[in-house]
Amino acid sequence: MMDACVRQKSTCFKMLQRVVLYVIAFVLVVQAVDKSNFKTCDQSAFCKRTRKIPPGQSPYVALLDSLQSSGGVVKLNVLNTKSGVVLSLEVHGLKSNMVRLKINELHPIKQRYEVPDTLIRDPPTQSWIIKKQDQSAVTIAMANDVEVVISKQPFRIDVIQLNDLIVSVNTRGLLSFEELRKRQGSEKEEKDENADEQAEGEEKQEEEAKEEEKDEEPGMWEETFKTHKDTKPNGPSAVGLDFSFIDFEHVYGIPEHADTFALKTTLNTDPYRLFNLDVFEYELNNPMALYGSIPYMLAHNSERTIGIFWLNAAETWVDISSNTADRSLFGKMFDLVKGGGDIPQVDSHWFSESGIIDVFILLGPSPDDVFSQYASLTGTTPIPPLFAISYHQCRWNYNDEDDVKSVDANFDEYDIPVDVIWLDIEHTDGKRYMTWDKVKFPNPVQMQDQLASKGRKMVTIIDPHFKKDDNYHVYKQGKDLGHFIKNHDGGDYDGWCWPGSSAWIDFTNPASREFYSNLFVDQYEGSTHNLFTWNDMNEPSVFNGPEVTIHKDAIHHNGWENRDVHNIYGTYMQMATAEGQIKRSGGKERPFVLSRAFFAGSQRYGAIWTGDNMADWDHLQASIPMLLSISVAGLPFVGADVGGFFKNPEPELLTRWYQAAAYQPFFRAHAHLDTKRREPWLQPANNMAVIRSAIRQRYALLPFWYTQFYISSLNGALVMRPLWAQFPTDTNTFKTEDEYMIGKSLLVHPVTSKGATAVNVYFPGKDSIWYDVQTYKSYTGTKSISISVTLEKIPVYQLGGSIVPKKERVRRCSALGVDDPYTLVVALDAQYSAKGELYIDDGHSFDYKQNQFLYRSFTYQDNKLTSKKIDNNGNYATESTVERIIVIGIFEAPTTIHAISPNTPMKNVEFNFDQFTNSVVIRKPDLRLQDDWVIVLK
Repeated sequence: MMDACVRQKSTCFKMLQRVVLYVIAFVLVVQAVDKSNFKTCDQSAFCKRTRKIPPGQSPYVALLDSLQSSGGVVKLNVLNTKSGVVLSLEVHGLKSNMVRLKINELHPIKQRYEVPDTLIRDPPTQSWIIKKQDQSAVTIAMANDVEVVISKQPFRIDVIQLNDLIVSVNTRGLLSFEELRKRQGSEKEEKDENADEQAEGEEKQEEEAKEEEKDEEPGMWEETFKTHKDTKPNGPSAVGLDFSFIDFEHVYGIPEHADTFALKTTLNTDPYRLFNLDVFEYELNNPMALYGSIPYMLAHNSERTIGIFWLNAAETWVDISSNTADRSLFGKMFDLVKGGGDIPQVDSHWFSESGIIDVFILLGPSPDDVFSQYASLTGTTPIPPLFAISYHQCRWNYNDEDDVKSVDANFDEYDIPVDVIWLDIEHTDGKRYMTWDKVKFPNPVQMQDQLASKGRKMVTIIDPHFKKDDNYHVYKQGKDLGHFIKNHDGGDYDGWCWPGSSAWIDFTNPASREFYSNLFVDQYEGSTHNLFTWNDMNEPSVFNGPEVTIHKDAIHHNGWENRDVHNIYGTYMQMATAEGQIKRSGGKERPFVLSRAFFAGSQRYGAIWTGDNMADWDHLQASIPMLLSISVAGLPFVGADVGGFFKNPEPELLTRWYQAAAYQPFFRAHAHLDTKRREPWLQPANNMAVIRSAIRQRYALLPFWYTQFYISSLNGALVMRPLWAQFPTDTNTFKTEDEYMIGKSLLVHPVTSKGATAVNVYFPGKDSIWYDVQTYKSYTGTKSISISVTLEKIPVYQLGGSIVPKKERVRRCSALGVDDPYTLVVALDAQYSAKGELYIDDGHSFDYKQNQFLYRSFTYQDNKLTSKKIDNNGNYATESTVERIIVIGIFEAPTTIHAISPNTPMKNVEFNFDQFTNSVVIRKPDLRLQDDWVIVLK
């Protein structure tokens, strides 16, 4: 064998390299639940240091005599009485009912990192007026009845609206701001011409160094985790601040964590950690960091919803505790605005390793107001192409072109719709992204064209690490043009990932993003306009790095360390990938990019998923609160791998997972390399039939899903919504995490327990009516009802008062049903009325931005169903008609039903009344979707 290796050095080396990589990957997998691979708070120097700050002993004092006011910004200085360092505080009054606080060093020795590109613009301000000022506090006010009280000592900021104390900042005195510094004695001062003065200076310097060392703790200037050293040339730079939510008991958000939807107290655990990491087989019910980080928390009670957005891309930890508000801290002001009795309070303590304090307080007051406010800061999700919200089939890996052809053919053979087939890392030439294995995939264009002939697409994977090989065009150009991340000593950063020794494109650099995006135009050989992208491993994952990621002292664009930019890196890659796809089409076609890492603002560039989950019932259950947490944090295009990525799901689990995911925004089946094949037709016949039915239900509802994504693109409305977002005063919904809403019309309660024969469904909303979408049986809120379930049953309910558009003809993919007729399901409320919306465009291009769309409303009232345009600017020619209307909640049969439209004379239409389901089915009214029309029931 050694002789063979000598004769074929290149082949042997590749084999050895592959073995080593699989060994590394195997070790990472089997040790995933060994939490020692990832830092605890006690192992993170800044977390340990910041967390032990004693409450109520803040050294900070507001220097009220420094106050300056200009338009929408009030500035003043804050003194650290212990260190003598002065901070600059800015209070911005923002339109749309928001307040922004910025705290920075007044005179830093170098610029501190402020996160760019996350905000879509500088938020518009509105003017402050100084309402009251004395020696102890200043009160500033905006025209929308928002007041901010800045207290001198102890320094505190209270936010009040309409005499309601909502948020108190630094109530516990946990403000901390570690100023940048030069280490005493680390550098010699320039020589003084006077030798005596030089000697005296050096002696003084040594004394200062000794004095400073008394106050230093381990990890302030360098830190070691296992064998990895992290250098800190400017010393500790952590920032922290506490926020108290007055009269709240529940908070949500700060994804990504495999934990409950309503966040838990961290008094007896580590804080919630926000630090993008590749965590194989992540543990449930744990505040450990995962793949993405959105530093955004919402608090909700029956009167108001508010948000805190902490704009910082460094490693961040968040402590949470529940308390009773301390009246002594607020004095007469508290008695005035809150009255007597105990008031609940949730305290949160946020601290990041570097950067500045830049925080937005979103004042709602309704859930939809908060969702809209956050979207006004960080943007919305553009309307995805229709195929992207359809069903996706993936595994690591489809072996070759014949395998892809077989999978594609079997979907047709078993009459199961699918829109996209995915290829993982094995499709490439030796893990060189934007290449193809010439043996397994010799004709990639022909393969894609074959899928496209059926209306289907393909997705291939591109990770951020690029194999160090001068014969590999991406690496060679990236190296020569200087587009890779650097080590702290200035050389190109080197680490190990799937290809072996690799370099990482510096996506924080606009020029590097431009270089990368241009590759899609003419340097991705074998790609077509029907090929889309999956960005995996972009935390970034580094197999031999600290915590399986990049070193914090690695250097990015403009000299920023990875510690400053870490959590936004993956977003920049997704941004550049989406831009590359747009360039490839000449700006005509919408992109689709799935990313594993994410940050605030990622919603503007595509979809994300919850990472490498496992095929067990607990992970199916956990997927719902995980997706809700990401959704409320402003990222609506979310999903979880159907069936679980690791391990082999039993048929019942796989079936139930398909049923759940069919009613979630991103719908993809995916599995690990070592799992058994689990395509739907490989399941027992009954399970396959149920899975096929679930996928078909997804396709029937695509018009409804597409409309929800359009609405979300306008104002940030959630697609997958917690119950309290729809029913904010129903306290029973505040901790619900096993059911959810799609838009404002459908309630879904997936079956997530093995062998379940019944589930308890809570129907929210006083006086609301809910209809089973299969049987039309009605239920009223607010009640919890035991619903019997068989394997075939997906508990889904339509809210009375809503109208849901559907397409019920079975097609093999979404593109083939573009001109199919519609069914409207009208569910009447207690007032016998209902309303709904439908948005249509071509499903793939940017022509909708040139008003090539239809946006219509449907209203049922006084026994009339009316269709009208919502947006008169939109015009889109479609052959689609309304072929069926189902009205649920009618207790008497109509005598006649006729249709009135401008282009045809009034005509009677056929109908059937079912007294057992209290429903009317109106058949073949044949009304054009683009026309205004009325259906009258008499």
